[in-house]
Amino acid sequence: MSFLKNIFSKEKKETLDKGLEKSKESFFGKLSKAVAGKSKVDDDVLDNLEEILVASDVGVNTTLKIITRIEVRVAKDKYVGTDELNTILREEIAGLLSETNIANETDFTIPADKKPYVIMVVGVNGVGKTTTIGKLASQFKKQGLKVVLGAADTFRAAAIDQLQVWADRTDVPIVRQEMGSDPASVAFDTLKSAVTQNADVVIIDTAGRLHNKVNLMNELTKIKRVMQKVVADAPHEVLLVLDGSTGQNAFEQAKQFTLATEVTSLAVTKLDGTAKGGVVIGISDQFKIPVKYIGVGEGIDDLQVFNKYEFVDSFFK
Repeated sequence: MSFLKNIFSKEKKETLDKGLEKSKESFFGKLSKAVAGKSKVDDDVLDNLEEILVASDVGVNTTLKIITRIEVRVAKDKYVGTDELNTILREEIAGLLSETNIANETDFTIPADKKPYVIMVVGVNGVGKTTTIGKLASQFKKQGLKVVLGAADTFRAAAIDQLQVWADRTDVPIVRQEMGSDPASVAFDTLKSAVTQNADVVIIDTAGRLHNKVNLMNELTKIKRVMQKVVADAPHEVLLVLDGSTGQNAFEQAKQFTLATEVTSLAVTKLDGTAKGGVVIGISDQFKIPVKYIGVGEGIDDLQVFNKYEFVDSFFK
């Protein structure tokens, strides 16, 4: 299997390499110790590899899948040298990611048959949700698409103001109301405005409170129902933003949000500041929801479309 598809620009690939540097160094530092003095992959090496994968926040269930796949390869090939372990890991993890992340996009695209294409963004406060929305708006605008933002996280004045800053920075229109307004009302007005402006993409921010799942579920259901009065099949995408640096906590957030609403895609942020990059592999596998975007830096262009081959290549190079 060839991982070097040459589909990322050199600059994007360098940003991804740099963003995953801490995860890679941590993983391979432990892996080199695990295979030190060993010439072939035996039970000891596999036990050590299991511990390393779990410590890298890949998650227990996904780790066991990877180990099982490697055991099958080792049994079939009879003798597998430790120098081959890196290649086998790359292939098996890419294979695992392929089961959920079928497409392998490189650009910020939307379906041509949905106009406006409505994205509802969910996630707890502090994960980089508003920043992700701002960066997405910027990327879509670069593609020549007309974008409208909706500030439906009305429980925090800071959320509305922060989204306004991104709207000003990217020069896209925003629909907002006062703090404490009905979020569904903001979403309704945003879609009405988008239809009037003949917009291509609508991105709706929502409040991220997990302390009461019932309230969260009811609120998100109401927002969906009200949006459908304007655009019958909205939202076309429910994007859950997770902070990759929180490791296993990101798993728990994914679990809570997938119980509260139908999540269709994921964005994993803040991967550049952490050694927990393995969380992308585990979350993608466990929730069977495609990772669509990853954040590998602070810059406006450091939100990247997730490409499984490039990710695995950067992680294991």
